Amino acid sequence: MIKKLLCTILASAAIMLPSAQLYAEEGMWTFDNIPSKQLQEKYNFTPGQEWLDKVRLASIRFGDGGSGSFISSTGLALTNHHVALRQLQKMSSKEKDYVKDGFYAPTKNLEIKCTDLELNVLVAMENVTERIKNAAENQSKELYTKTIKAEIAKIEKENTDKTGMKSQVVTLYHGGEYWLYTYKKYRDVRLVMAPEKQVASFGGKWDNFTYPRYDLDFAIFRVYENDKPINSENFFKINPRGAGENELIFVSGHPGTTRRGISYSHFLFNRDYAYPANIKRIDTNLDYLYAYAQKGPEEKRRATSSISSFENTKKAVTGEYAALKDKSFALRFEANEKKFRDKAAANSKIKTEVNDSFNGIDKALSVYSKKYKEIYFSPFGKSMVQKANRMPSIAKEIVKYCIEIKKTDAERMNGYHDSQIDRFMYEILSTEPIYKDLEEALLSASFRLSLDALGSENKAVQSVMAGQTPEARAKELISKSSLDDVTYRKKLLEGGLEALKNSDDPLIQMALKTEETDQSNYEWHNKNVESILTPATEKIARAKFAIYGKEIYPDATFTLRLTYGKSTPYNYNGTLAPAFTTMYGMYDRYHSFKNSEYSDWDLPKKYIEIEKNIDLSTPVNFVYETDTIGGNSGSPVFNKKLELVGVNFDRNTEGLVRQFIYDGTSARSVGVHSGVIIETLKKIYNADALVKELTGE
Repeated sequence: MIKKLLCTILASAAIMLPSAQLYAEEGMWTFDNIPSKQLQEKYNFTPGQEWLDKVRLASIRFGDGGSGSFISSTGLALTNHHVALRQLQKMSSKEKDYVKDGFYAPTKNLEIKCTDLELNVLVAMENVTERIKNAAENQSKELYTKTIKAEIAKIEKENTDKTGMKSQVVTLYHGGEYWLYTYKKYRDVRLVMAPEKQVASFGGKWDNFTYPRYDLDFAIFRVYENDKPINSENFFKINPRGAGENELIFVSGHPGTTRRGISYSHFLFNRDYAYPANIKRIDTNLDYLYAYAQKGPEEKRRATSSISSFENTKKAVTGEYAALKDKSFALRFEANEKKFRDKAAANSKIKTEVNDSFNGIDKALSVYSKKYKEIYFSPFGKSMVQKANRMPSIAKEIVKYCIEIKKTDAERMNGYHDSQIDRFMYEILSTEPIYKDLEEALLSASFRLSLDALGSENKAVQSVMAGQTPEARAKELISKSSLDDVTYRKKLLEGGLEALKNSDDPLIQMALKTEETDQSNYEWHNKNVESILTPATEKIARAKFAIYGKEIYPDATFTLRLTYGKSTPYNYNGTLAPAFTTMYGMYDRYHSFKNSEYSDWDLPKKYIEIEKNIDLSTPVNFVYETDTIGGNSGSPVFNKKLELVGVNFDRNTEGLVRQFIYDGTSARSVGVHSGVIIETLKKIYNADALVKELTGE
């Protein structure tokens, strides 16, 4: 199915070069470089600075992987249910399951404070490219990357000390530009309303990344300061009518990562090494999670957010991998790189630098490919122990912190600089509930991955596994650890490296034991890969600037971007997909699968009871041409008047190739329509007070 779709997409797709662009809607544009000319020529609209400022200040970076927006002057914030899912899970218990049953607070005093959610709003931007480049000028290959990192840390600390706000130097155009972004951060965030997961992800994994679709994937929070709702002067007022077909609409959000500007050799590295390893990791984790969830209803509840996250990632990565393996796509990617290199070769000032840079990248990735499996699958290593596995992750973070904090700020690894310590402590001392049996399942998956990939004769595997099975070793380490206790974690952090060495906690000791391997892998990668890739990609970026200027947009980096397009039907599966779906379709899916073995299209009881009172013509989901990817989940969809017409939550199957290309024929973003938010709040959740606050009616 995916391969068939790719044939259609790739026939008209183009890599990120201006001469190859076919669609004016392509681009994830930074707010300093909005394509005003294209907007004016095609849509007779030029966004002014005041308009852009309002959009920027109404847009929210939601936690570590999503987007959102302010939707009232009283601090109401909108995002996706699947972005909120982990917080909902943290608030829930065996007695109160807000994921399964949903939640609504009719009054402010009933709103529930999130466990550890941080929202960021971009309040200032400053180009610091020259400062960073000057600091690293004339440095050797070995010191170049180190000098840049040190200067970035210095800039972030200076700005944090000066403003008291979150400071982040973001890399754009693969090092062609560096910008200092200053964020206002909010940590008192309270849940106001979330529908049941059954309707938020209606259709389950069957309908994930598909369209037509009928998901109520939204959740509403309120932001507080000093125990009072904030006065949010910049917000999108909800328009229940939504957008009309072919009407210009915008999406502002934080797309996570794209790889449209990478070299062809990096494309091949992803195809042959990175993606297969990642898919193996996802599949193994899902195997263990599903086995755990089958033990009982409480285990199923505990595993819900992790399963949803891995399933969502699997669907996206599988589609991207299909594109990587498509021969016509590879040829097209290679051809577009050649076009750029031919242009560079015609410019005597940059041709040698560009050629040497591409050759350097090729050699570095060739060296990396020989060691990639050993590093990626290193037992109890960075790739194998991720945030979903809380206790092992906490152990590694505490050990790394106690080592790094002894160094000067400039020498520390990213994540442990002075400007980042506040965020580090906020996360490591979170009161998020930890379930040891779930931790065992995830650590077992990690150990199984390392064992299968590296073999039982591997010395690192033998050292970590101690002659036990993955399951037995995981159980031993988790059951005897006290890292689920926040007070104990705080004590270890305060005691420093000596306290860790004297600790009898098995996870801490395992983290100390594997730290040498982690550090060795880090230093090897820095010397043999990063120290070559960083200056080489920066030189290529400068060459692209010399040829194209800023007509090109930077790859996504989980920083605020603006994209635009129209809501239009598209050809799919031999027929036409409508621009909008309605509640007629939602209830049709329910009735079509009722009493069957497929429960993904069941509806909560309250939906069934009130069906006759619902306006079934209400739009549910809609599609539009905007250039979005993972990280844009929860992004506001709005019109020229800055009226909210929906909330972005997905791409269709045809849009999965956006990691590497933009296609404007059939690839679409998918959003929850503003109309269905108001209709369900009014008639199903009896949230009249909330509707009045949102609409002013």
